[in-house]
Amino acid sequence: MILVGLDVGTTKVTAVIGELSSDGVLDIIGEGTVPSQGLRRGVVTNLERTTESIRQAIFQAERVAGVKAEQVWVGVAGAHVRSVTSHGLAAIRRGQQITATDVERAIEQAKAYPFEGDYELIHALPLEFRVDGQEGIRDPIGMAGVRLEVDVHLVAGSKGPLTNLRKAVEDAGLELKGMVLQAYASGLAVLSPDELSMTVMLVDIGGGTTDVAVFRQGRLAHSAVIPLGGDHVSQDIAKLLQIPVEEAERVAKKYGAALPELADPELVLEVSQEGSAQISYQAPDLARIIRPRLREILHLARQSVDEALGPLEITVGKVIVTGGTSMVRGLEELARKQFNLPVRLGKPIGVQGLTDVVASPTHATAVGLVRHAANLATQSPVARSHRPSRSKASQASKPLINTEGAANAASGLWERLKGMFKNFF
Repeated sequence: MILVGLDVGTTKVTAVIGELSSDGVLDIIGEGTVPSQGLRRGVVTNLERTTESIRQAIFQAERVAGVKAEQVWVGVAGAHVRSVTSHGLAAIRRGQQITATDVERAIEQAKAYPFEGDYELIHALPLEFRVDGQEGIRDPIGMAGVRLEVDVHLVAGSKGPLTNLRKAVEDAGLELKGMVLQAYASGLAVLSPDELSMTVMLVDIGGGTTDVAVFRQGRLAHSAVIPLGGDHVSQDIAKLLQIPVEEAERVAKKYGAALPELADPELVLEVSQEGSAQISYQAPDLARIIRPRLREILHLARQSVDEALGPLEITVGKVIVTGGTSMVRGLEELARKQFNLPVRLGKPIGVQGLTDVVASPTHATAVGLVRHAANLATQSPVARSHRPSRSKASQASKPLINTEGAANAASGLWERLKGMFKNFF
């Protein structure tokens, strides 16, 4: 089975092709990365250029893999993405066990959260169930009780940006299989089995945005999108050194460091200012330009968790940083100081094939999208409890939600819910 993940980012578009064998082994067989054009902070600003970037990335991946990409899973990010944990309730007849239909009703009620504006639901991910007040239940099916409650993490995006992204993919000659929150996809790619059994925070620092996600025992408990990324670091350098942004990006990648003490004090940089003038700049001084912006990004990531779940040091046991900007020298050390927690760099794991090509934080989202598709194909517990919405040409259908044995949500649940409550009252 051929599976394709497409990471459409602010600075690059990456396509990864995976092949899922009959025994469940996932091989990465193709990869293509091209500069991104027509996007800004995760939002399509030029449809034609975005479409062309997607075509080029897919073409490169197809050429390496020797297969045709037809269906793709696409990552979603941007400031337009909203997330909230909603509460759902279903009454159970006395003397009867909780069924899959009861679980569906509770989830369906949670999905009715009133997002402000014109939003499209991307994910509805069950976190925890309660039966008659008993907390910490992951699978309530078969249990006895009269009151079933569920906390569901909802992720939604503005219909306009999602429609434009969907059109760019389809104009490139591809069928959009589904959309997945980028932070969730990255987590699937980089989290180890041990980390999936604890509470961890993922910070995916891209070019235009930073995606934050908290995974609690493998389930997405919190997500946020911060409209800052590596491009803002380059802009800071360009402004202070009075050099073109392209030159600032080159300097940051080659000589940049997150902490002045990690920069070579003997290194003197020769950079070209606008007008072809050459200036000399010491590496530690460059780090002093980079550090404030990275500290701001990490601070906002921490703040989002503090406000949603409580103090970070109490809520989270470990932090994983990934994304292209995470490769700045010294970022791990800076993050440890900011979070007072163990920190590591996140690279894709658990795949075979072209592992040397995709073993980089820059490929976390694309590999995670392929992993997500593989999970759904094999119907693993992770897949059954984390189904995204399926897309159509004009709008996405309702997300397919399941919880380790629960069936997919079906239409007409509200009418059945009304009928159930009439029986009780």
